[in-house]
Amino acid sequence: MAKKTARKRSISGKAAKTSGKKSPVRQRAVAKTTRKVAPPARKSAGSRRPKGPAWQWSAVETAAAIRSGAISAVETVEAHLARMHAVNPRLNAVVVDLGEQALKAAHAADRHRARGGELGLLHGVPVTIKENVDYEGRPNFNGVPANKDLIAPSDSPVVRNLKQSGAIVIGLTNTPEFSFRGFTDNPLHGLTLNPWDPDITCGGSSGGAGSAVAAGIGTIAHGNDIGGSLRWPAHCNGVATIKPTQGRIPAFNASATAERPMLAHLMSAQGPLARHVADVRLALEVMSQRDPRDPWWVPAPLTGPKPKGPIKVALARIPADMAVDPAVSAALRQAADHLERSGYRVSEVEVPDINGVWQTWCDIITNETVVMQEAGMLKVTSEDFHKAWNGMKTKAKALDLPAWMRATAARSGHIRAWQLFFEEYPVVLAPTTVQPTPGPRDDTISAARVQEIFWGEIRFISAINVLGLPGAVVPAAVHDGKPIGVQLIAGRYREDLALDAAAAIEKRVGVLAHQLWETMA
Repeated sequence: MAKKTARKRSISGKAAKTSGKKSPVRQRAVAKTTRKVAPPARKSAGSRRPKGPAWQWSAVETAAAIRSGAISAVETVEAHLARMHAVNPRLNAVVVDLGEQALKAAHAADRHRARGGELGLLHGVPVTIKENVDYEGRPNFNGVPANKDLIAPSDSPVVRNLKQSGAIVIGLTNTPEFSFRGFTDNPLHGLTLNPWDPDITCGGSSGGAGSAVAAGIGTIAHGNDIGGSLRWPAHCNGVATIKPTQGRIPAFNASATAERPMLAHLMSAQGPLARHVADVRLALEVMSQRDPRDPWWVPAPLTGPKPKGPIKVALARIPADMAVDPAVSAALRQAADHLERSGYRVSEVEVPDINGVWQTWCDIITNETVVMQEAGMLKVTSEDFHKAWNGMKTKAKALDLPAWMRATAARSGHIRAWQLFFEEYPVVLAPTTVQPTPGPRDDTISAARVQEIFWGEIRFISAINVLGLPGAVVPAAVHDGKPIGVQLIAGRYREDLALDAAAAIEKRVGVLAHQLWETMA
């Protein structure tokens, strides 16, 4: 099946030749984070290894096992590298193999622990980074061969925070050109496949991240999201994620030749993908540490006051013009039932103007891109990128300056309406998509197909970006051998409420990756 849809490029093929140059990467073994633990230098009495191979463990389990001495960082990293080399050639999820540097970092981590040094929350835990943020000493390709000279002078804030927590980066994951598509393919590294089925997309733009972590490559995958690029791959690959509130996790790329447009920055977010909701929560804590390079970073607490009484959940009523597949309807009903059985009170209600919110997102991001970035992007991108981008533009209105100012003003009104809605319903349960997951290159079929996907199918994903609200995705079902995720949306800086609801669903559904691994054997 993979031969039919994938170009034969992987970390052992073109990707290694194109972007596998040796470069100095500073490894930080002594971690600084919000909580520190000084473990004993030797294995603790009663230390137990979790069941199964080390690459199957959660990030929480892995960190605890390394801290207790039940396993070394070196053994952990070796297990994940072996898994990567076993499954990645057919997935093409990781496009830069950092195994050599990772093993050096793992040895340093074990020496640090043996000396009784303080350990970060993710000490020795293998993770991956999406190849569109700065990784010191490496080009920030962002899926574009022409970006070969954009060498990162320093780590981006999210990479720095992960390293300072003790996490060990084992590879960089694939992304479409300029991370602008919902499908992960580019001329530099090729197509990334979905580990569940090569005939459906792994999503985008964090498709490499979602495919890798679902397949067991790394415990946590970094990604980012401006129109669904964390939540869409989480749905497609059957994993969990949180798109945080804008300002929660700092972002900056020193390699960039210009500052990002204002609204693009305000609508985008860095975040984690993982197989377990608890891992997403742990990664969020690590990633959200302060970095002075992001002027929009907010020192908000990770937990807020608990709502009084049973938490009311709004099951979002789907607009009449969105054709809903029966399997999606069943997954949403099942998720609602899981929440009810966990003590929530679920009611199907109309959410505030989801159509108008989505249109505001589409108009703002499209016009900002046309003015600030389009000409430069079109010069260095493929025909597939042009097809996808032209399709995205078809639903947007061309805005002059007064219309642009009205659109940005309308954004504030939409945010206010949703914030007031959360006063009664602290959590919204919504679909990720209302249709089965599409094929790996469906956005290159036609402009009409792109519009159908973004407006007709994933409207509830992209709309949330313009609001800057946190949105979690958790797997809710498997239908016809493919995962279906649902979205939990909460008020500003209330990621805790969204993740609590996601955890309640996960508790009853289970971790879908375990089913996936049985089929990949």
